[in-house]
Amino acid sequence: MSSVPVIPSSPASAGLAHLTEHTTRYVEAGLQGAPNTARAYAGDWRRFTEWCTTHGQVALPASVDTLAGFVTHLAEAGKKVSTIQRSCAAISKAHALRDLASPTDDKKFKVLMDGISRVKGVRQKQAPAFSLASFKRTIKHIDAATPAGLRDRVILLLGFTGAFRRSELSALDLDDLTFSEDGLTINLKRSKTNQLGEAEEKAIFYSPDPALCPIRTLQAWLRLLERPSGPILVSFRKGGRLTDRRLTDVHLNKIVQRHLGPKFTAHSLRASFVTVAKLNGADDSEVMNQTKHKTSEMIRRYTRLDNVRQHNAAQKLGL
Repeated sequence: MSSVPVIPSSPASAGLAHLTEHTTRYVEAGLQGAPNTARAYAGDWRRFTEWCTTHGQVALPASVDTLAGFVTHLAEAGKKVSTIQRSCAAISKAHALRDLASPTDDKKFKVLMDGISRVKGVRQKQAPAFSLASFKRTIKHIDAATPAGLRDRVILLLGFTGAFRRSELSALDLDDLTFSEDGLTINLKRSKTNQLGEAEEKAIFYSPDPALCPIRTLQAWLRLLERPSGPILVSFRKGGRLTDRRLTDVHLNKIVQRHLGPKFTAHSLRASFVTVAKLNGADDSEVMNQTKHKTSEMIRRYTRLDNVRQHNAAQKLGL
């Protein structure tokens, strides 16, 4: 029995195969999105596969009936609409990464999701904003004579005046900073709305009150770090000794809550920037220049004007 001859691959075909490997890697990176989103999706996907195993269902590819059963389970368990929608997005991503049709695209399933949204409501719980007066009192109450207190002042002041997301704060490095007599410019390497690393900057300005000045406070902290590069916001060892370990966004959230109170989150710093700026007369374009939001609609969503007397046209009737 004669053997089938093996035709050697040409250099051109080998090169194409090599390029195909890179193409697959780039496509997967494009589908996965931001690191924080990828981590959230991984958790959602794990819960879905565990549910499928428990109920004898196939997770990949998932049928419309399987997904309908899962989201109904989430809804009956009291999960928020936003949580259910994120789980669906994670399941859709898992199918897209393997070039499989997603059950989330089915028309009947979309009707089910509309029904869940109507029954449960879609209003999301938002991180509350604080007043400027209470924020100033909080900052001055933090003991800046201690390294931990000084670092925490930096976190609150930079987070608020820069309208940072906590992931952006965590990612800040010393080489992102440019000081001048006019203030401080911070380079954002990446952000939630800038996954491609395009040039994006935030401006921080001096405050006449040294205790509330984000730039002077940051400069005092940098003198403690005594190094030219690496992460800006780091943790401490026992005994208060500095490390070079970057604070995670989870740690940042805990620090904010320690000083502002449990009802607030690190996101409250960003939401409060928008609210305070709008109350002080800033227009949407000025706010967006700092927050890096892409639309005015997002600014309206971020504005926390819960008091009906705030920002109300009834004050301008002239009666």
